[in-house]
Amino acid sequence: MRNQIEFELTGKYALFTDPLTKLGGEKLSYQVPTYQALKGVVESIYWKPTITWVIDEVRIRNVIQTESKGMRPIEYNGGNTLAYYTYLKDVRYQVRAHFEFNPYREDLAHDRNEHKHHNVAKRALEAGGRRDIFLGTRECQGYVEPCVFGQGDGFYNIVPEVNFGVMVHGISYPDETPTGERITRLWPVKMEKGIIRFWRPEECTMSRKTGEGTVKAFGAGNMQGVDELYAEYFP
Repeated sequence: MRNQIEFELTGKYALFTDPLTKLGGEKLSYQVPTYQALKGVVESIYWKPTITWVIDEVRIRNVIQTESKGMRPIEYNGGNTLAYYTYLKDVRYQVRAHFEFNPYREDLAHDRNEHKHHNVAKRALEAGGRRDIFLGTRECQGYVEPCVFGQGDGFYNIVPEVNFGVMVHGISYPDETPTGERITRLWPVKMEKGIIRFWRPEECTMSRKTGEGTVKAFGAGNMQGVDELYAEYFP
């Protein structure tokens, strides 16, 4: 596929929080990463408002295992409380993603250069990303490097199918929707031989409006110098 990158994502811990567990303060990770979490990882590698990253699929290489830790999170009214967070342990994923131009950002039409963005994204990936990589939450540091999707052993290579039920797919923010709304999406997750093939955001029929927002305007004037900065650090 055009404008595609493939990379391996690893980390000692990950916490892709199930929203239902946040109500009581005891965070519990989903068993597999969400579309939105992987989109955040790719945007940490390289992103500009001109483009929108689409996650195509993820391959689960290591066995799914968890570890609980006692935490002291800060309460909203001040002070600390006690809680148990359940993390995924020793994670290793292969991710395939591609970018498309954001059709709702006509103000950035002058920056729609596929060759430039794709090459900068590949160079940023080889450098380990332009920003820190996190696996769900900030305390879970991740690392990325280029790979060939599907190569190498995987714990679930011989497992025909695993269903994880309905999970959060992701969030469509105001600059990604025609109405300028914030929409939360759900979808049924199925893994086949270790690979989860994601639906595109517009294919998720289980979605709800969860807020509104405004789109930050960009123009040729306040984007001036950004491309020069990229050229300096990613020649």
